[in-house]
Amino acid sequence: PMRAGAHCQVPCGIFSDQIQFEAMLEAQVTIAKANREMAKLIEESTPLAANQATRWIMTKEDHCKKIMETVAEYFMAQRIKPDAERYNETLVAAHNLMRAAMKAKQDPSEEVAEALKTAIFDLYRAYEGKEPDLGGH
Repeated sequence: PMRAGAHCQVPCGIFSDQIQFEAMLEAQVTIAKANREMAKLIEESTPLAANQATRWIMTKEDHCKKIMETVAEYFMAQRIKPDAERYNETLVAAHNLMRAAMKAKQDPSEEVAEALKTAIFDLYRAYEGKEPDLGGH
């Protein structure tokens, strides 16, 4: 009988770690912008402003969720291998990034958004073993 040796959630060979990091950084930029826009709108206290602020909150939530999904489904499930040289360091950095994304859902402060960006860079350093080269971020 034939046995399938499936071990990836997607067909092998289509990974691009760099694209994943860049997408997470783009999400972080959107989260930071959403925080700024929602703060301005909430001060207006009009129904339209409340509606727009709610939409920014939903956008922020979606982008935090995307980061958490990327960490869990791409990095932790598929890319971070138990026999990797920096396994423990990378696992801790991945967990810290997931927690930073969760905090960014809850707290619209600039500090929390910046901590999220730092956590993305920290995962990059642990995973890649070098300083980030993530064009323009």
